Amino acid sequence: MTSTGRTTESVPTQLWMGGELAPAASGRTFDVLDPSNGQLLATISDAGAEDGLRALEMAADAQDEWAMTPPRVRGEILRAAYELIHLRADEFAKVMTLEMGKTLTESHGEVNYGAEFLRWFAEEAVRIGGRYSAAPAGNGQILVTKSPVGPVLAVTPWNFPLAMGTRKIAPALAAGCTIIVKPAEDTPLTMQLLGKVFADVGLPAGVLSILPTSTAPTLTAPLMADPRLRKITFTGSTAVGKLLVRNAADNLLRTSMELGGNAPFVVFDDADIDAAVDGAMAAKLRNGGQACTAANRLHVDNSVIEEFTDKLTSRIAALRMGPGIDPDTDIGPLINDRQRSVVADLVDDAVAKGARVRIGGSAPAGPGSFFTPTVLDNITSDARLLQEEIFGPVAAVIGFDGEEDGIAAANDTEFGLASYFYTRDIVRATRVASRLKSGMVGVNRGVISDAAAPFGGIKQSGYGREGGTEGIDEYLDTKYIAL
Repeated sequence: MTSTGRTTESVPTQLWMGGELAPAASGRTFDVLDPSNGQLLATISDAGAEDGLRALEMAADAQDEWAMTPPRVRGEILRAAYELIHLRADEFAKVMTLEMGKTLTESHGEVNYGAEFLRWFAEEAVRIGGRYSAAPAGNGQILVTKSPVGPVLAVTPWNFPLAMGTRKIAPALAAGCTIIVKPAEDTPLTMQLLGKVFADVGLPAGVLSILPTSTAPTLTAPLMADPRLRKITFTGSTAVGKLLVRNAADNLLRTSMELGGNAPFVVFDDADIDAAVDGAMAAKLRNGGQACTAANRLHVDNSVIEEFTDKLTSRIAALRMGPGIDPDTDIGPLINDRQRSVVADLVDDAVAKGARVRIGGSAPAGPGSFFTPTVLDNITSDARLLQEEIFGPVAAVIGFDGEEDGIAAANDTEFGLASYFYTRDIVRATRVASRLKSGMVGVNRGVISDAAAPFGGIKQSGYGREGGTEGIDEYLDTKYIAL
């Protein structure tokens, strides 16, 4: 694999099937590009329906044996993969930066975060519980056990190429499920490296397959129609998630859906403004704003809005934009030109309706899918970016008056993944946290993701939880045995 003089030849470019590499049955391939300059990174095998069904056959054949593998052994394999990822951290970070565009610093952060799911669920594998009790009627005993759901299809997004994979693979393997992973077309290379890690630590053949493809429905539709598949887990847009849920209905597949977000970031009048600006920089600009948990709307009490906006604008003005592989870069490109157009359209719409551009607001000339970090204020209520997910480096600042107004503005969305707010009042903190309608709430924090915590949303942001003690339950069936 080559790109502008850089070589990472260790990245596999064929499909992971049965613990080994194999070309796509059709012989087709597709290109993976560097979003910072549009140049070719790799040409990779393009999986189709035949490959998917072959992988499912392997998964089904391996399911019973993997389910009966002692939990301690499953956990030790996950722990070995965790250790090996850290040994190969530089390689993972470089490949992730090249294919996704994020900075090397952020990629190294994702290596740590993504690997942590392997360590966490290595420990959870041996803690799958049940219960035993006397029947209240006195006519016997109640025994409740947990067993693996069965073969799983995981569909992962491009914005966190490692962590979104480990967040699904780790609990599935810990629970005793075999799994097929379809990584995003834009960023399959990081997942290919992960496949090599699992092959190197001795994961049994058939337990994990990784199938990059340029035509997702061609691969996933036959899998979801096959009764051997028992679960699908998806991270991505709400529109695609709804389609997958409909398709899952025919075979009553278990589903976990981590979908779109429209996170509010609320700054109350008693907030530490400097701390709030720090939090907004993290919540808004992590991953270049390309995160489902990114702060989409910055609601600031009108008594402090000018101070907050001035300080935020100064911080954003100091950011250095460039290729993520450059160690001096603070913010890299968007994933592709399509996403840049989406961001530009949302900004243009807001400006046409009266929003003021404090800084940025346009795509620079030159190669790469870059969009200048932007601050907008004076935004009208009909601007599309208040209702739609921006997924880019655009901070939309909106004023409010008082706590009730701030809470109402925060909850004014069909989504409910994450919310953030800043206050120095502990009583207000507990009161507001209980009233925000989202699956996750950050109090005086701009980054809330943690492998030990349940990640997921409500309303149009989906259902199911990943991470925490709750995460493994998504891959377990409950059985009641009457004794």
